[in-house]
Amino acid sequence: MTDAKTEPLLSVRDLVVEFPTRRGVLRALDRVSFDIMPGEVLGMVGESGAGKSITGASIIGLIEPPGRIASGEIRLKGERIDTLGPEAMRRVRGRRIGMVFQDPLTSLNPLYTVAQQLTETIRTHIDISKGEARKRAIALLDRVGIPAAARRIDDYPHHFSGGMRQRVVIALALCAEPELVIADEPTTALDVSVQSQIIEVLKDICAERGAAVMLITHDMGVIAETADRVAVLYAGRMAEIGPVRDVITEALHPYTAGLMGSIPTLTQETDRLVQIPGAMPRLHAIPQGCAFNPRCERAFAPCRETRPDLISREGGRDVACWLYDPARTGELRDA
Repeated sequence: MTDAKTEPLLSVRDLVVEFPTRRGVLRALDRVSFDIMPGEVLGMVGESGAGKSITGASIIGLIEPPGRIASGEIRLKGERIDTLGPEAMRRVRGRRIGMVFQDPLTSLNPLYTVAQQLTETIRTHIDISKGEARKRAIALLDRVGIPAAARRIDDYPHHFSGGMRQRVVIALALCAEPELVIADEPTTALDVSVQSQIIEVLKDICAERGAAVMLITHDMGVIAETADRVAVLYAGRMAEIGPVRDVITEALHPYTAGLMGSIPTLTQETDRLVQIPGAMPRLHAIPQGCAFNPRCERAFAPCRETRPDLISREGGRDVACWLYDPARTGELRDA
């Protein structure tokens, strides 16, 4: 029997998401697997089109038709949620999973005050009076750093700056006290000076409430400052996952190593950053074998023929790369 303390809050197994098109069926996610533990911050990083946002949308049941989950499982505290009907999923999405989108205007209705939106969401999921819901909403706005929250709560979204709107969205995502918060590029549209404040607010409040966070971003700097572990996606597949410091300082997958080498640092003495040749393949042209093999300087025969599954390594790390398969070391020598 699994210890409750070690049981994943969220478990995704062999998730496949497909989109039918005139060119055929495009596979946006190809057997993606990972866990998020209670209270953990998991960063998910990769280039645009790697599948980060599709992963988040799959978990909360918001894949745009005709896209669909073709196979795999998504479990929240052991309960399967990918097979729930629309109404049951709506209750999970509001009560147990909160969502912070990149553009706050996507989450906020411009026709309603912040008070109306927060109190309605609270009362939808928690059986309390309108007055109590308003008190909770004001306390949340104050906690996320909205000045004069008791007065500003009756303002409309357009009365707030971009950074303040994103704080309101964080309050909206947390108002029903969810177990998991999915933050999809929550700071991309904001000034650099505001980005760190927003991430800090999200991280601190989730830590206070014991909520886990799945932080989707293309910014490794945000991941390094925020996440406990990081998952690297490439062309809809999981390339590597492990503790964030280990992945940053000693990347296993050649793609991850290229990503880390492309990040400038204050201590860097080289004239040029590492550049990964080529571009990530389009979904209708994923190569056979490892999706990264045409761009990889270390590719050998198996990489071009067979797709590698995640291989477990020491220190809680997994990597999808034939370089780490003991059975293939001889082939690598001969390549």
